[in-house]
Amino acid sequence: MRRKGEASSKKIGLYYEERAAEFLREQGYEILKRNFRCPAGEVDLIARDGEYLCFIEVKYRSEEEAGTPEEAVDGKKQRRISGAALHYLMRQGLADTTPCRFDVVGIRPGQIRVIKNAFSFKR
Repeated sequence: MRRKGEASSKKIGLYYEERAAEFLREQGYEILKRNFRCPAGEVDLIARDGEYLCFIEVKYRSEEEAGTPEEAVDGKKQRRISGAALHYLMRQGLADTTPCRFDVVGIRPGQIRVIKNAFSFKR
């Protein structure tokens, strides 16, 4: 059973993920995968930026009262993204020595900000 507003929240999320992907392409990222899901968690975007394989969380906030978009990527979310990243590496047959980083794209009305290497791998 869906919660009230879940479908519209999903649409909003997909809209802003697309805006983030466009912005990242303009910055030189190569988008490899969107909405990677596995038992460990989910990653909004997976991209290549130079030598780095980037696992990217996209967060949108329309109001500052809810905090910054980047603040929404708390320790619990970081652990889920880290687990999904490890799963992706294994599924793709990539070595655990592959240079990776975790980026966060924060979106507010009229502003997109990329924080490269926003957090370290979390268990």
